Amino acid sequence: MNKSSYFIVGKHPVIEALKNKQRKVLKIFLTEESKKTIHRESPNNNLLKDLKVFYKTKKELDNYCRNENILHQGFVAEIEKLENVDLKEFVKNKERINFVCLAGATDPRNIGSIIRSASAFDIDGLIVRERDFPEKSKLMYKAASGGMEHLNIFIVSNINSTLKSLREKNFWIYGFDGSGSKILNDIKWEGKNILVFGSEGYGMKKHTEKYLDFTIKININKKIESLNLSNSASIVFHHINSNKK
Repeated sequence: MNKSSYFIVGKHPVIEALKNKQRKVLKIFLTEESKKTIHRESPNNNLLKDLKVFYKTKKELDNYCRNENILHQGFVAEIEKLENVDLKEFVKNKERINFVCLAGATDPRNIGSIIRSASAFDIDGLIVRERDFPEKSKLMYKAASGGMEHLNIFIVSNINSTLKSLREKNFWIYGFDGSGSKILNDIKWEGKNILVFGSEGYGMKKHTEKYLDFTIKININKKIESLNLSNSASIVFHHINSNKK
């Protein structure tokens, strides 16, 4: 294993990595059954061609994810990270963009779930702070269920300065909070938007709030105080995707 590579586990993360022509897969570790699964799911493409493939028992593969307490499903791969996408270049000459921005979220499972939903509902990209992003987390890849291969991820050093810069490029900045002043359904989701979600426990930081144009809430009944981060994000993504004009 080289310094820049890392392991991912699970059926969907590994198969989607194999399908992604931009992703460099160095080695793959499979059980005999998982090899058959790969061929069944992609009968017209030999996803294992020119790869170093090692066949292991399930017990042997357990060693790759024992500490994370996640299931490998017979699939383990050693991969290199994708090339960074340049945010300034990406937004050039685009009239309609929807980004999600995580301002403080750090839990790999939550981040992975948000990536999965963002990929499913055609969000254009995820903005995350480098210090908070568990880039090599097996748990995040597993929770993303292959979504890591389908979403532009922009890793930045400072969230607030990034929001400020994008605001100057005519982006609307929406922060999601249970006490928001506007309701999700009342917004016309047009043009260029950034959907900002705070941390799992503390919500939006005060310093980040000053870069927001609006705070938005999701209407729920009074029996439940709030929704968790990834559920809230999924509802927002679905709503925006369903209301595209």
